[in-house]
Formats: sequence, C-alpha cells, structure tokens
Amino acid sequence: MPQIKANIKSMKQDAERRAQNTATKSRIRTATKRTIEAIESGDHDAAKAAYANATRIIDKAASKGVIHKNNAARKKSALHARLKANDAE
Repeated sequence: MPQIKANIKSMKQDAERRAQNTATKSRIRTATKRTIEAIESGDHDAAKAAYANATRIIDKAASKGVIHKNNAARKKSALHARLKANDAE
C-alpha cells in the first residue's frame, strides 16, 4: 500500500474507474446478448429496438474511452449484419 497521499488518492480513483469500466462493459455484453436473442426469436420490432439500444450503449462507451472506437464500430457492424441477415430470411 502506498504511504503518500497522492498515491493513495490515485489508487482510489483507479478502483472507481475500473468499477465503472467493468459495469459499462457488462452493459455492452448484456445489450448485445438481448439483441441477438431478439433477432433469433424472429420479432423484428423487438430486434430493431434492442439493436438501437445496444448501439446507443456501445457509442457511449466508445465516447468515454471504455472501448476503442474501432471496437465499437466492429461490434455495431456485427450486430447490424446479423439483423439484416435475419431480415433476408
């Protein structure tokens, strides 16, 4: 454990940021999973709503620097491709 006040504060801030980032990443995984479930269930309206929610969460995470912008684009693209592939069937 650090003895210097600035280092103690830094460790505290790191722990808070890590907890927020973990929660945000969990929200991304949950939204992605719900979107995929909605797509596979065949409910087009629910799938579109879930996709819109997932993209909002992913974009917010990317803007805050939790995930890289290219990672966000890749996640959104994969979800969109799945949504479109299901529409074609």
